[in-house]
Amino acid sequence: MTMTLNHLQLSTWVCCTALTIAWSSLNAQSLEKPEISCTDQGCIGTYVGPEFLNGLDVAHQFSNTMSAAVGDKLKELFDNKLYSKVDFEGIKMTTTGMGSGNVKYHLDIPFIQVSERCDAYTSFDHCGGWNHTPAIASRKKQLSSALLKGEQLDISELKTTPEGLEEYWIQWKNRSKQKECVKE
Repeated sequence: MTMTLNHLQLSTWVCCTALTIAWSSLNAQSLEKPEISCTDQGCIGTYVGPEFLNGLDVAHQFSNTMSAAVGDKLKELFDNKLYSKVDFEGIKMTTTGMGSGNVKYHLDIPFIQVSERCDAYTSFDHCGGWNHTPAIASRKKQLSSALLKGEQLDISELKTTPEGLEEYWIQWKNRSKQKECVKE
């Protein structure tokens, strides 16, 4: 199957909708959504709560929520001419409590400012999971339709917590936000 940008947006919507439903259920149990704080220097957030809820891996879904927040902040910085990208080397991931039913998952994703608008990135995502090798080849194929002509995904080294959470972090130039950066 060929993945188009609309399919990618739909899969993101489905994933985020499932997460919203899960968090609505969590809120009904008097638990709160994870808090994420973004500044011009990066985004920091923590999820504390159940690993799974109604069969959904809500703890790992925090990576989706953080990726969306990071992408939104990169776009905002771009609009304000504070051209930035994620500092992959500076990403900090910690997890505690995996396997206990309740986990704490903390992410610190710093930014680096760049001088040129076409050196910035304005889209961000991840590929990972608990105790299994992330399907990065499949994720690269899914995201390929989101790339500007002549561009490639910028992918971090595999980041792993001692408890087995593994993530690749991915950034690229957003097709609508950075269309003037097309390489011929």
